[in-house]
Amino acid sequence: MIRLLVFLAAVFALGIGFSWLADRPGTMVVTLDAMQYEVSLLVAAVAVVGVVAAIMLAWWVLKAIWTSPHRVSRFFRARKRDRGYQSLSTGLIAAGAGDAVSARRMSKQAQSNLSADQEPLIHLLDAQTLLLEGDTEAARKKFEAMAEDPETRLLGLRGLYLEAQRMREPEAARHYAEKAAELAPQLGWASSATLEARTREGDWGAALALLEKQASTRQVGKDMAARRRAVLLTAKAMAEAEADPSAARNDGQAALRLAPDLVPAAIVTARAFVRLNDLKKAAKILESVWKKEAHPEVAQAYVHLRPGDSVADRLKRAERLQALRTYHRESAYAVARAAYDAGEYRLAREKLEAVLKQDPREGAYLLLADIEEAETGDQGRVRHWLSMAVRAPRDPAWTADGYVSEHWAPFSPVTGRIDAFEWRVPVERLGAVLDDRPADGGVSVMPPAIAAGNRGDSITGSVAATSAAASEAERNAADGNDGARPATANPDDDIEIIPPAPAPDTDDRRRVDDETQAVAGEEPAGPADDGRKGAEAKKAEAQDKGAKLAADTGAPAVAVAADSGTGKAEEPAALASNTPAAAAAARAAEQPAPLAEGVSVPDSVDPQRKAASSERPPVPDDPGVDPNAPQEESVPRFRLF
Repeated sequence: MIRLLVFLAAVFALGIGFSWLADRPGTMVVTLDAMQYEVSLLVAAVAVVGVVAAIMLAWWVLKAIWTSPHRVSRFFRARKRDRGYQSLSTGLIAAGAGDAVSARRMSKQAQSNLSADQEPLIHLLDAQTLLLEGDTEAARKKFEAMAEDPETRLLGLRGLYLEAQRMREPEAARHYAEKAAELAPQLGWASSATLEARTREGDWGAALALLEKQASTRQVGKDMAARRRAVLLTAKAMAEAEADPSAARNDGQAALRLAPDLVPAAIVTARAFVRLNDLKKAAKILESVWKKEAHPEVAQAYVHLRPGDSVADRLKRAERLQALRTYHRESAYAVARAAYDAGEYRLAREKLEAVLKQDPREGAYLLLADIEEAETGDQGRVRHWLSMAVRAPRDPAWTADGYVSEHWAPFSPVTGRIDAFEWRVPVERLGAVLDDRPADGGVSVMPPAIAAGNRGDSITGSVAATSAAASEAERNAADGNDGARPATANPDDDIEIIPPAPAPDTDDRRRVDDETQAVAGEEPAGPADDGRKGAEAKKAEAQDKGAKLAADTGAPAVAVAADSGTGKAEEPAALASNTPAAAAAARAAEQPAPLAEGVSVPDSVDPQRKAASSERPPVPDDPGVDPNAPQEESVPRFRLF
């Protein structure tokens, strides 16, 4: 804009000058070698301007010709640089999208058009491409080279930190994060990783110092910084509670000033005051927190505030705590527990009934079962309350990232996140999904869990189960109707799946048959009876085969009789057995049935199989691994500098 104004001003000035010369006539005489040249003033001015313009034009042409090689080379360099930056940009986009082929192609083009010393992003593109290609060793060396360059040091440390985390090397990751935090405290990832490492190590002083740096560089908000500082001060007070109660008291009070509703801070501060023999101050702190957050751990600490108190004194203290928050369920639950310890079962039952009206949960039903057993000893009622406890929601607990802990902790053991634990009901465990359930609500048919050869064992097991069920019914009838098991909405819930039992050997089967005959009043079969029964079994088998053959072929069935002396079949049965179908059935009958997995074969059943198995060499515990081979020394994959 300024250049345009200057140009317009110059044109305007020239116009005014020429107009002024035209209004004032005059001549200019030039004498050269006795020759006089006379021209008007306007023509002379135009000639002077033309000469000056010609000189300037000639100078511009000469300068352009003189500098043309440099201009041409600079043009091609700029064109090459533009192509390199375009390839670099495209390569970074491809690497971010996971396209290793395009990223490698663009990386080569960028390296051919740009100098890696002048453009550090080429190293980043090369390292990202190597990671996509799976060459982590070369990528790690690339990041190490970047970490040694002052211009790309932070970028290299970031890449090494991410690689160490991906390869589960916490020591290396902590080292790189600490180096980056020292060089640039404003880096959020470095300071956060270092802070988590300090909390895992229990170095609360260093963790508090790092938190102050984060707050000063505005990496975290003011409220979050105050909350985290309160959590770290609480953890520090818990660590000092045994050795230095005064320091624990000071840190706990500082934490309560930052977060007045932090229950662990109140508890550790109250315990520190108890150690310093200031019970009044400890009770005041717990009462103040109870008004803000009715927590069962606060009630537990308040009821057992003074060591050596009687159960009656603890009950009075629980009632005093209930007066602060009369209608809260935790107040009633605290009184119920104290009343149970004091033997006031009626009061405990009343308070628990009030709790169950507001919040039915597992702990209340379990306490009712304890009260029932201590007061009446009615096992039916006890089982009733226990069954209600199984079906009730779980009690709240300290949970963080799916991890349930009995005590509060300043950070999550899963992710290392500070102030991760919350007092809430844990996630319920999901039950197994049952497939192929009938749509009409009928009872599903269970597949057979026991082989046909073990039918005798299954009958014995079912008889035992029936006897156990009858005994249970008699006990329930003796206890009363309250002890009866409540009906379930789903009939499949009461079905018990019997695991498959191993097939019994010959001796066990014979012993079971003998016991069955003895119960029926018959004498056990001896060896002669076994032979006679074997002949009868062969006769029945031959008859079945003949009947099946007749049904398949349409031929009349042939009666089969066994010789009483030798047990041999008559000729018609022999003729029937010569048919192809009968021969196939006979071969199938002669082959041994496959045994279930895990069933041992006795010597009398298959001696050849046992001999073959005894000749095999023993299977080693870990095949392919020589225990006497020298162990290779583990080489660290990351170079710490």
